[in-house]
Amino acid sequence: MQRLGSICTGAFLLAAAGLLDGRRAATHWKWTKELARRFKKITVDAEPIYIRDGNIYTTAGVLAGMDLALALVEEDLGPQIALEVARELVMYMRRAGGQSQFSTALALQTSDRKQIEELRCWAADHLCSDLRVENLADRAGMSPRNFARVFAKETGITPARFIEKIRVESGRRRLEESRDDLEKIARDCGLGSVQGLRRSFLRVLRVAPSEYRRRFSNAA
Repeated sequence: MQRLGSICTGAFLLAAAGLLDGRRAATHWKWTKELARRFKKITVDAEPIYIRDGNIYTTAGVLAGMDLALALVEEDLGPQIALEVARELVMYMRRAGGQSQFSTALALQTSDRKQIEELRCWAADHLCSDLRVENLADRAGMSPRNFARVFAKETGITPARFIEKIRVESGRRRLEESRDDLEKIARDCGLGSVQGLRRSFLRVLRVAPSEYRRRFSNAA
């Protein structure tokens, strides 16, 4: 079957040609709303790094195009050849297509309010602490309701969602760089248990911790 794909905002060209009508599609996160606004027949998904719908492939940014290229190599020639290509390109083995586009650093807006920015930095260094909204608000010297409102306004994300994201971000680094078991990683990142780690990874990255480690681990 002939395959057709686009990289980044190339999805607009496929859409204009009517090739994405009735399909799910990805593009760079900055342009997802515009793609959805212009082309009502497309289901635009802002999260995955690339999407396959039938024989049509669309990707997020330029680097996601490399992930897609590796996916096509694996599809045609098998995982071993794809791994060799990834090594030749000094890349990790390809990321799963459903993985989120965003790292925490990119997904969150930077706050101009020093109070919020300092709290965010503190939370990243205290992942095992009780980081419920009430405790974060108390540390910021604000009521929980006002803190939640201000935090969301300043960062574009709720406090709870932010905490989950930075815990997952820490977990993914541990999976890449260490041989620690999942239980220890979950505990050290403040996610409690292997089940909690798995739930958060699937929610934030759309890939299970074990699968993430299999693809990206750089630990000897």
